[in-house]
Amino acid sequence: MCGIAGEYGGGIEPDAAKRMLKRLMHRGPDGEGSIEVAGSWLGHRRLAIVDVEGGKQPLKTGSGDLFFVGNGEIYNHEEVRETLSDDCFLTRSDNEVALHLYEEKGPDSFSEMHGMYAFIIAGEDGRFVAARDPVGIKPLYWARRNGHVRFASELRIFDEDWQPEVEAFPPGHYWTPEEGLVRFASAVPQDEEDLDERFEGPSEPGAPIPEEILREVREKLIATVEGQMMGDVPVGVFLSGGLDSNLVAAIAARWYEERGERLKTFAVGLEDSPDLKAARAVAEYLGTEHHESVYTAEDALEVLPEVVRCIENYDPSLVRSAVPNYILARFTAEHVKVVLTGEGADEIFAGYDYLAEFETESDLHAELVRIIEGLHNLNLQRGDRVTMAHGLEARVPFLEREMIELGLALPAGWKLAGEDQPEKRLLRQAFDGWLPDDFLWRKKAQFGDGSGAASVLQEKMEESVTEEEFEREHQEVDPPLRTREEVAYYRIFAEQFGEVRPRQTLGRFATV
Repeated sequence: MCGIAGEYGGGIEPDAAKRMLKRLMHRGPDGEGSIEVAGSWLGHRRLAIVDVEGGKQPLKTGSGDLFFVGNGEIYNHEEVRETLSDDCFLTRSDNEVALHLYEEKGPDSFSEMHGMYAFIIAGEDGRFVAARDPVGIKPLYWARRNGHVRFASELRIFDEDWQPEVEAFPPGHYWTPEEGLVRFASAVPQDEEDLDERFEGPSEPGAPIPEEILREVREKLIATVEGQMMGDVPVGVFLSGGLDSNLVAAIAARWYEERGERLKTFAVGLEDSPDLKAARAVAEYLGTEHHESVYTAEDALEVLPEVVRCIENYDPSLVRSAVPNYILARFTAEHVKVVLTGEGADEIFAGYDYLAEFETESDLHAELVRIIEGLHNLNLQRGDRVTMAHGLEARVPFLEREMIELGLALPAGWKLAGEDQPEKRLLRQAFDGWLPDDFLWRKKAQFGDGSGAASVLQEKMEESVTEEEFEREHQEVDPPLRTREEVAYYRIFAEQFGEVRPRQTLGRFATV
């Protein structure tokens, strides 16, 4: 996990390059590298996880005519290596497979990689390509001006005069000067007409789920979590006490136990908050090395301005969940460099309460596709920023593309709750016996609510904006701000980023 920057179209002023790399330091505290290639420029800040000693970037080909800077992890890098020339690799870095895929097969081959990534490649012969993973787990922004194209991992990395042109780089695309934007993969399967034919069964809410389906879901999640344990540094788990992180922790704990080690888990909350208590109980059951941070209302309010700037967003629900996540990431980074999270399970397995309102299977499926394709603008943006603000890599096992494909192929009746059954019953049944029923069937709570942050922030922020100020200010943004709380967050946001334009992927203007 790292931070990247780059420019195509005639290089970049040395002072501007230095500023960008300095602003990326929080994403990569372990090293810095940059290079000018045929008028283009590539910059990198490194968080060393795979090939700690030899994986410094920019990476290069053996001939020295292609260079690479990347952010993220390629989980199937060993499999991809076997499809490429034996003698082309100079390091053990997982990112290097992207460089050689491009060298040997061209940019359409990026679809062969499973992982979370954003990267830029430049060649001495003028070749240039930038790409982002299909789900948009890793961030990438770009701006175009007078034949120059500038890239960076975060909006705030760009100089202020460039920010009006900044847009989110679309997931699952690559860009070259010759072809422009080209889609190479999607977050969800493109042949959706085939999904309903994969599994057969009644689709009414509460319908029985065949054991073979439960086994397939269980085995897929186990394989995904274990595949994301890769690296040369310890991997921990964010443990909220909710179903999704409980399952990830249970799988990871078994993986470590088989190697004679203990999983490290991390939780955060106000004193006596439900999440903190639940996480403590789950950690004790799993036998993990558990760490927790108890924060106060004053702590939450103190970090709020930095959190809004960090997530580059002012949506109230996102801010409320980001504050405890920011505090959690800050103290977790004192212990590990990598954590697994439960992000994405609600979108794949219909975990949100409002999804029960959809009456037809096709309507539910369309809504799940919509929210999965929008994750890169909201939850994934929050998850990346609050962790990387402290040099911590967060991995999301539920959002590997094969896991998404499996989840979307399941009939609605196997995902929706029946009478007296909570949401995500399929996941709960699939892991029957892995956790006590009290943990496995605990009712879902939003992280900001369960950790105690939501009520504190909502009350204090609403108090900071009068009704008169709300009436005057909420119409200044299109679409209008919805509450006094949102006006308070937008004030902080506007101080950092100035006027918002609807075409930008900022705040609630997620249009890409």
